[in-house]
Amino acid sequence: MNRSSKMSVTGVSKSGNPRSGKGRKVHMPNVIKTKTTQQIKKNISAQKIQRAWLSHMDKTIFQLLKHTICAAEHFVSYEILKKVSPLEAELVKDPSMKCKVRFRFSGETFPPFIVFKIFLQTEGHGYKYFSGKNLLKPSSEAVVDACKIMGKKKFYHQIMEDEHLFQKFKVTDEIDVVTLKDYMQYSSLLDETPASFGGRNNYWRRLNLKNIPKTMIIYDIVDYAESGIISNRLRKEMKHLLERPQTEEMRQHQLQIVSEIRCPSSFSSIQPLYQPYQQQSQIRHLGRRSKQAKMKVEKMRKASKMAKEKSASTGTVFSRTQQISGMFSFVLIQSEDIFLLTGPPMVDKFQWSFQAERL
Repeated sequence: MNRSSKMSVTGVSKSGNPRSGKGRKVHMPNVIKTKTTQQIKKNISAQKIQRAWLSHMDKTIFQLLKHTICAAEHFVSYEILKKVSPLEAELVKDPSMKCKVRFRFSGETFPPFIVFKIFLQTEGHGYKYFSGKNLLKPSSEAVVDACKIMGKKKFYHQIMEDEHLFQKFKVTDEIDVVTLKDYMQYSSLLDETPASFGGRNNYWRRLNLKNIPKTMIIYDIVDYAESGIISNRLRKEMKHLLERPQTEEMRQHQLQIVSEIRCPSSFSSIQPLYQPYQQQSQIRHLGRRSKQAKMKVEKMRKASKMAKEKSASTGTVFSRTQQISGMFSFVLIQSEDIFLLTGPPMVDKFQWSFQAERL
């Protein structure tokens, strides 16, 4: 081992005096390594705190959304459906139809969005849908008449769509149903298929803010989940809504709070920490303006002032004469909204004509 390697290990000179400056080496990489390790530990701790906070906020939003779909299904399904489709709302309200609106979560990312679907309760008796796809058999004359009425292009498009659905799902008709799984697949396909292709057109539809009354806290919860902005009335009820219900009465009380009709909400400007970057960039900053902004405002003021002066100088000037009892003559000049009264009393005809020529 050479001398340089020994000195790098011991860190002092060969004489053994640690205070002598000759031949002394300071190990800076160890200090930098220590600082880097501390910074890494701080970053790891900050990430743990951030993940814990975001997890807590996600659980809060999910619990509020769970209250929302429960309250919507049990208390305000008619009010919500009335905003979506008034005709379907009247159908649900009819007691003879025995319809039920169900709400569920959907979506591939968090927070989920709410969807709803109308179910018909038949109590085991079943129901029958009438559609041209089932009633018109290929060998009947009604198909020929339908082709004449619809036109060949539209009729062929209908046939091609049926073939496309069969190649994609394999179970698209009653004769294709063999097992219970096939029947469930066929029933689901009928709900999602439009009525023009022989389906029921009763699929899961997304519930938007436009379909929710603003007088309920349900609106505030959905808006809080989508935008991250919490309203004042939701903040007041947040503590009670996040409590775990110990009894059924407490749970019903929470649902009543969510579905209760109140005054329209007033949103606050408080933003949570989980707000996306795209939404943060849209925040309007009301602090001190920058130098460029001040210069731009000053230029706009000067341009506006020059435009006003130019319009005032080129304004139309109207003159009118009037003589009161033959004793007083004056000229009324109108320039936009400015009125001037000129001319001394007892002006003779010569001076009056001279003033008129000048005008």
